[in-house]
Amino acid sequence: MKITIIVGTRPEIIKMAPVIRELEKRQENYFILHTGQHYSYNLDRVFFEQLGLPPSKYNLEVGSGSPAKQTARILIGVEKVLQQESPDVVLVEGDTNSVLAGALAAVKLHIKVGHVEAGLRSYDKNMPEEINRMLTDHCSDYLFAPTEKAKEILLNEGILKEKIFVTGNTIVDTIYQNLEIARESGNTLGSLHLKPKQYFLVTVHRQENVDNRARFASILEGLGRVAAEFEMPVIYPIHPRSRKTMAEFGLQPRGLKLIEPIDFLSFLQLESSARLILTDSGGVQEEACILSVPCVTLRDNTERPETLEVGSNILAGAVPEKILKCLKTMLGRENNWRNPFGDGDAGERIARLIMGV
Repeated sequence: MKITIIVGTRPEIIKMAPVIRELEKRQENYFILHTGQHYSYNLDRVFFEQLGLPPSKYNLEVGSGSPAKQTARILIGVEKVLQQESPDVVLVEGDTNSVLAGALAAVKLHIKVGHVEAGLRSYDKNMPEEINRMLTDHCSDYLFAPTEKAKEILLNEGILKEKIFVTGNTIVDTIYQNLEIARESGNTLGSLHLKPKQYFLVTVHRQENVDNRARFASILEGLGRVAAEFEMPVIYPIHPRSRKTMAEFGLQPRGLKLIEPIDFLSFLQLESSARLILTDSGGVQEEACILSVPCVTLRDNTERPETLEVGSNILAGAVPEKILKCLKTMLGRENNWRNPFGDGDAGERIARLIMGV
């Protein structure tokens, strides 16, 4: 059997790493196709190197663009590679344009599709990611649901139970495999003059937040109030998209320490030692939960409801007063919730299911 693994962004590389490692270990016939949806060094190649992954056989280098143009470029590029390579299965992970385009290209060529992290729903179709994951789920042959809740969602949408497999989330594998390496690989806290549990960590990059001037300004105001009230550093590794819109909108955040995007191991250091994380990232919500770090989500909904149920996370939206109130609520909780995302063997399960052994 020949397998194509399609990735295009940082989260996809990180979450597909355990599957790639397992295929390597088993000496299976596979190759990596990178769409190049993320195209700067820190958002791309460095993650392959740090996670010890083989380089991609193909890189489409599609870069940025409107959703339609980017998706179209990926679709055309992936189709060409799949026609040339004729794999038996294509694996995609998550909810990006790379995921949707990769799945569509495969299914049109009658190649089986496996969707890693299937069944996530925010029920907000204003999010482009919601459309991507719904369409990908409904054209996939193997749906690797991270939790029982995700499986239930898929069943309720009419997907056959024979296609659905609860595997746990591969991010648990990645954290378990790399946390100690991260702590020993460098001194990110020292370079930023930070002390463990004496700073807040921020990520804000989603389209619905950073492309809306009023909403982005409101979030930055809330973060500024947090910095002022607690007199603790608020560290924000700023995504290029966010920096660009911040400049276009003329926004000048107060009290935040903006730093360049950082590699995975450095970010893992910052996450694991933060007092609290404020984010609009689905993946970071999971990572905070697994690392026992309180999380405040700067959105009105989440496709990771398990984090809300176990008490590791709270939805704050974009209103400054609510952001500050939610942060205080989370600081008052004990960090003793259970990890709902699995035992760290998801990559092995997915590889075994794909190979039929």
